[in-house]
Amino acid sequence: MPRKGRTLRPTTPSPACRRRCGGQPRLSGLLVLEDKPYARQMERVTFHWSGKQRRVVQGIALVYDKPAGGQSKNQHFREMLQTAHGRGFRPAYVRMDSWYASLESLKQIAALGWRFLTRLKHNRLVNPDGRGNRPIEAVAIPPEGRAVHLKGFGFARVFRTVSAEYWATNDLQMEEGKRAELERQGWGIRALKQCCGVERAQVRKAVAIWGHLLLALRAFLRLEVYRLRTGVSWYEAKAAIVRDAIRHCLAHPIHTLQPTA
Repeated sequence: MPRKGRTLRPTTPSPACRRRCGGQPRLSGLLVLEDKPYARQMERVTFHWSGKQRRVVQGIALVYDKPAGGQSKNQHFREMLQTAHGRGFRPAYVRMDSWYASLESLKQIAALGWRFLTRLKHNRLVNPDGRGNRPIEAVAIPPEGRAVHLKGFGFARVFRTVSAEYWATNDLQMEEGKRAELERQGWGIRALKQCCGVERAQVRKAVAIWGHLLLALRAFLRLEVYRLRTGVSWYEAKAAIVRDAIRHCLAHPIHTLQPTA
């Protein structure tokens, strides 16, 4: 079996690995939900909607929707929230896309005593002035945001960005600068794809695919710990690894190509 295939097969963690992974997890911070990968001709591949492609694609959804998982994405989301709460997580905010902003999900986040920041679809109904519900795109929203009544939920603060995206939070005191900062932090999860190759599993068996996903997650956590300790970004840390590898190969080549000219 190729070396990569063996690496992705389940193995018993070594004592050193268990010690490294057995420390107290960080229980605060920002809880982000994001789903991206897509693929073909691999086990666990299903048809699902891609927010990036804006169409149905074949791929591996990290959070399955019906019928593959038997539950909707929002049902999976609420289970994940409950699991995170049971493990002691107390995030400052839960940050998610409009796909996960169902009424039940927003209510559950509030019931857990947490705050959320989510994008909203342009036709989400709000009541800004007590005169009845209307689509949020029909409501005048100043740059600093405004408080409205979100249908079925209660009062929330909504924002409209220059790119005509709508955001909502149950933190009624949130300012635009804070919203923009949380949005920026939320996009950081994409480093899992850009720096750790989560979408590049060149294997087909489900067990190897899950191994690849877990290794990508572990690599991301190592990059994040390094960033917190040193202030070096994920991208610079990865570039430094590649630069060092290139320097080593140039100084100590394994194979020497003979000139043909």
